[in-house]
Amino acid sequence: MHASDAGTWRLGGRTVNRVGFGAMRLTGSAAFHLGVPSDRHLAIATLREAVRLGVNHVDTAAFYFSATRSANELINAALSPYPEDLVIVTKVGPGRDPSGEWLGFARPDQLRGQVEENLRQLGRDHLDVVNLRVLGSEPLAEHMGVLADLVDEGVIGHLGISGVTKDQLDEARQITQIVCVQNRYSVEARTGDADAVLETCGEAGIAFVPFFSLAGSGTERGRPTLEQDAVLALARAHEATPPQVRLAWTLARGEHVLVIPGTGNPAHVAENVAAGSLRLSESELALLDSLVRAS
Repeated sequence: MHASDAGTWRLGGRTVNRVGFGAMRLTGSAAFHLGVPSDRHLAIATLREAVRLGVNHVDTAAFYFSATRSANELINAALSPYPEDLVIVTKVGPGRDPSGEWLGFARPDQLRGQVEENLRQLGRDHLDVVNLRVLGSEPLAEHMGVLADLVDEGVIGHLGISGVTKDQLDEARQITQIVCVQNRYSVEARTGDADAVLETCGEAGIAFVPFFSLAGSGTERGRPTLEQDAVLALARAHEATPPQVRLAWTLARGEHVLVIPGTGNPAHVAENVAAGSLRLSESELALLDSLVRAS
C-alpha cells in the first residue's frame, strides 16, 4: 500500500502521488467553522504516517487554525526538515484575526502579508504552490498580478486558484500560469460548471484538486453520517469502505485529478491511501455519476 498506487501527476513542476493529504481537519476547522481539533500528538502522528505511506502533497492554509491548533504549525512540527519530494500547497485570500473572526477577502495589498504568514508558520523561505481562494465573484486580475510578482521574486514557486467558475479560471490563466485548481467536487456535489472546470484542467495539463470529496448528502463536515445506498452496496462488493469508494470514483475522473482527504486519525490515512488501488468498473462509475445533485 502506497500513495503512488493511484499514479502520479505533475504539480508545480514536481511529480506528486495522486493521493495527498488535507490538513484542515487537524485543527477542528470544517467548512470555515470550528469543530473539535485532533489531539496534538495524534495529529503529528497522522502527518508522519501520511508521509510514511508515500503522501508527498499536503494541502494547508494559515487560516486553518482553532483556539489550540494551527495546521501550518503542526505540519512544521511533524515534518520539518521537510522531505525533498514533499510539495506543500497553501492558500491566501480569506483572512482571520488572531481570535479567529473572519475578515473577508483580502485586498491585493494584503496578500504579501498572508504569504509571509504562511512562510513563518511553515518555517520556509519559499512556498511551493499558493492558491488564491476565491469567495465569490471578486475581480481577480489585481490579486493574481500581486501573486505573480511574488513568483517572479522567488517567494512563491507556482500559483493555483480555488473556488472558481470556468470563467474565473479563464481570467486567471490570461494573467499568469495556473498549475492547479481546487474546487468543491464529490459524488453528489458538483456545481453548475464543475465538470467543465475539470475538463478544462485536463485539457491544459492543470491539476484538479477536489475538496470535500468525501462529503455526502449535503454535508461539508467530513464523512457523511447517513451513506447513500449505492455507495454502501459498492463498498460491500469490493470489501472496501464507503470513503474508499468515494475516493476511487474521484480519482477515476481523470489522471490529472489529485485527492486530498483530511483526517486526524492515522488509521484513516492508511484507509485513504489504500483507496488508490481500488478500481471501479465503468458501470459502477456510471451508477455513482447518477447520484449527482447540484449544490
